[in-house]
Order: sequence, then C-alpha cells, then structure tokens
Amino acid sequence: MRSSRRARAMVTPERPPYPGRQLLILALCRICEPIAFMSIFPYIFHMVKDFNLTDDESQISFYAGMVTSAFTFAEFSTSVFWGRLSDKIGRKPVLLMGMAGTGLSVLIFGFAPNLQVALSARALGGFLNGNIGVLQTTVGELVTVREHQPRAYAVMPLVWCIGSIVGPMIGGILAKPVENLPSIFAPGSLWDRFPYLLPNVFSAFCVFFGVIIGLLFLEETHAEKKQHRDRGVELGNYLLSYLPGRGGKVDGRSPAKDAEEQPLLFETEESLPGYLTNGGSAGPSTASCAPGQGPTDLEEVCVGQGPKQEPRPVTKIFTKPVVTIIASYGILAFHTMVFDSLLPVFLSTNAPEHPAPISLPFKFAGGFGLDTQTIGAILAVQGLYSMASTHFLFPRITERLGPLRLFKLMSVLYPLLYFFTPYIVLLPESLRMASVYMIVVWKCTFSTLAYPSNAILITNSAPTTLTLGTINGAAASTASLCRALGPIISGLLYSLGLESGYSGLSWWVTGLVTIGGIYIGMEITEPRGRMDEKDDIEASPDSQVIWDDAATRTNERQAEQD
Repeated sequence: MRSSRRARAMVTPERPPYPGRQLLILALCRICEPIAFMSIFPYIFHMVKDFNLTDDESQISFYAGMVTSAFTFAEFSTSVFWGRLSDKIGRKPVLLMGMAGTGLSVLIFGFAPNLQVALSARALGGFLNGNIGVLQTTVGELVTVREHQPRAYAVMPLVWCIGSIVGPMIGGILAKPVENLPSIFAPGSLWDRFPYLLPNVFSAFCVFFGVIIGLLFLEETHAEKKQHRDRGVELGNYLLSYLPGRGGKVDGRSPAKDAEEQPLLFETEESLPGYLTNGGSAGPSTASCAPGQGPTDLEEVCVGQGPKQEPRPVTKIFTKPVVTIIASYGILAFHTMVFDSLLPVFLSTNAPEHPAPISLPFKFAGGFGLDTQTIGAILAVQGLYSMASTHFLFPRITERLGPLRLFKLMSVLYPLLYFFTPYIVLLPESLRMASVYMIVVWKCTFSTLAYPSNAILITNSAPTTLTLGTINGAAASTASLCRALGPIISGLLYSLGLESGYSGLSWWVTGLVTIGGIYIGMEITEPRGRMDEKDDIEASPDSQVIWDDAATRTNERQAEQD
C-alpha cells in the first residue's frame, strides 16, 4: 500500500504555480517599447515644423499624423510573419529581434534630417517589431491555469500604462536640450544639430537594457523549443551566482558550481508544463519521475511523456470562433484609438466665433479650448487611473464574470460612451471639467476590462500552443491596421462635422461602429482549447486507471523483491 501511494504521488500531475518571475522579466523587456513609442508625441509637431515643409499648421498636423501612423501601418504588414516565425523558431528570439529593431529605428529617427528619413525610421520600427502578438503568445504559454489568467493578463496592459506616462515625460523634457537645458548642452554641439536625438538615445538605452534582461533571464515558452539549451539563461544564472549570499565567496563554494545548481531568479519555481508533440498536435505532459527511480511500468507515464494516446492533428487554425474573436479585437482597437486621438483635439477645439443655431439633438458645434498643460494633466490622470483599473478592477471582475461574459458586457455598453461624449460641451461651465474627467474614467474602465478579456479569449481559442503565435500575429496585424485607419477617418469626419455644425459627427459614427461590434461580440463562443484538454487529461478515468494499474504492478514487484 505504501508503494502504491508513493507511485501515485510520483505520477499525479500538480498544478503549476503562478509564473510571477517570468512575467516580471517579460514586463521589464516590454516597458522599453511603450516608452520609445510614446516619447515622440510631445515633440513630433515641432520636429515636423523644423523640417520647414510648410507654414500651414493644418498641414504640419497632417504630416505629424503620417509619422505616427507609419509605425502601425508597417506593423500591420509584418505581424503575421513574426507570429508564424515565432511558431517555428521560438518566442524568445523573435522578441529579442523585435526589441533590437525598435532600438535601431529610434536611433535613426533621432538623426532624421527630413520627413522622408523620419517616416522611414518609424516604418522600419514597425516592420522589425511584431512583438504585440508574440508577447500575448508568451503570456498564454506561461499561464497554464485558468485561475491565473485574470492576474497575468493584467500585467502587459499595466506595463503599457506605465510607459504611456514615462514616455511623454521623457520626450518633453529631453527634446531640444540646448534650449531647455543650456547649462548642460552647449550650442553648436551634436545635440544642437539634432535637437530630438537625446530622447531617442534614452529610448535606445531602455531598449538595450530590455534586450540584455531578456537574453539573460527570459526563458523560452514554445512547447518544443523550450527543451533546447539556452546559453543566455545559463550565463544569467552564472552571473547571479556572484551576488552576495549566492556565490562561493560567502559559503566557500564555487560560483560556477552554484550557478549549475541554483534556479533562475533565486528561488525554485516549477518548470513550465511540457507538451506532447507529434506533427501539429500538442498536449500537456505529466510530472517527471523522481530522480533515482528505477525502471518500472511507470516509465510509460513518467519523464514528461504522459499517458500514451493518439495525437490529434490540427487541420485548421483560423476556425470561426478564432476569426470572430480577432474581428472583435480589430473593432475594439479601431474605436479606442479613435477616442485616444480625438479627445485631445476635442478638448483643444475653440468654440466658434459665430456659432450656427443649435438644433438638438444633433446639430451643435463647440469645443473646450483648453491649453496644452491642462490637456497634459488630463492625459496623465488617464494613465494613472488606467494603471489602477488594470491592477485592481480587471482581475476581480474577471474572476466573477469570466472573460467571455465580461467582453460581451463591454461590447454592449461601449456605444453609450461615444453617443454621450460630444454632449458634454453643452453642459454648464461649472460642470464641464468634471464631465471631462468622468468621460476619461469611463473610457479607461471599459478599455482596461475589454482588452485583457479579449486577449484571454484569443489565447484560449488556440487548439495548441504550437499555433498560438500565428493566431496572435493575425490578431496584432488586424489591430494595427484598425489603429492606423482610426485617426485618419475620425479626423476627416471631425473636420467635416465642425464645418457643417455637427461637432459630434465623428463620435456618433464611431458609436455606430461599436454597434457593429455588439453583433460580432454576441457571436463569440469560447471553444474548447488546450486548457480544457489539460483538465480532461487530469480528470480522465482512463488516466486514473493507468496510474492505478502501474502502481499495482510496482507494488507487486516490490513484494516479490521483499
């Protein structure tokens, strides 16, 4: 009986712990990209103006929008390629290449002497960086327990919120250093010739830091490639062995020996579950045999092989549920990008000197006429609240409703936001600023709940992790295209609305798009995926029979030996 219990303990799979350390490393790698992406916004108008293309400010704004959109258009064209490549060579090398591409592009952008070079640099960054989809794939492979998903999928949006706060601060402070910091940067120097180089050098340094962290400490998550040797992680472990309390200088042991024995980042963490791979299939493996265990009938369920079963080939990746979820993601990306680009313009717009007669409910025109400092403060509050909402609200609400019901709820409620927003300009002066902050909180709450829940649905819809990179690449490509088109379409509609006396036109058209999002959102189903199969294997009566039969034969052999 004792041997039977021992055998049962050896083969019963255990739930893996929350992969907090690897998510932290992934966050440190990720933080460099939003800093680099968002740092250009404070100075892009002035940079384009310094190119001396035109004196018309409306034309300058158009060119500045081209520079901003060049990245997303280029990213749209290559996201699927990077996702497929990560399915073939692994997640880690694609992530590192994407970060290196970002570093190269920001340096070229800092040296840009004209609009053509600036556009080329931004486009190069988009071509070389397909990390949005690959990051979601990596998180999906790190998190193998449903209960961990709400907490884990809030990490990357939180990192983006931090980058969206730090990036503009860096760009605003370090741009034109000869003018802003004359005591440090002298006229006639390199920084005077290239006044926007310094913030991009800072961004490149952040990217370099992220690449080093990823190279040394980020573990591969691809079901097949993670079994290969990673010399970067080995070097990271070796370097960690020299830290106080970890190396031979403290306890007399060799640092190299410590590096061989110690796990990554100081404490033992259960390795990621293995996957059975044969052709295009994958499934979770069972626990490995205990060290020193002799050959028994348990071998067929030990050493990461799991119970013997026929692999189920994956014949189709983009099933109807997958396509529906990706389409809903694209619509979400479109209208949230419209809001982000339209709100500052809406707040900056001055009330017309000779307004046309108001004819409610639709015909009215106006704006807030706020200065850049006030708008900057509002956007800072938006970033801070997004961090709090992502960290506190999303995990708790998702645990109660689940990602599918939560995303459907957000789809139904989103149109109210866009139909209501333009009317705040009609409120009394005493209520206008309060209404602006209410709209910002409303939008941030919905975004921080909708994006991570959609990411969970995309991950869970993948039949295996071997196709997850391709699916997330397609989702990222769709979102990039929608984000690129959103500001262009909304900008044209906003200008048309102001001229015709309907300042809410762009908002209401976007609201109609969200109504289309309701129809698609209601069609979403959560298909059975890799986590459902994992649960089935763990709870399968056939699997239990294998455990019991193997344990019984082991017990009989032990009795014969006694």
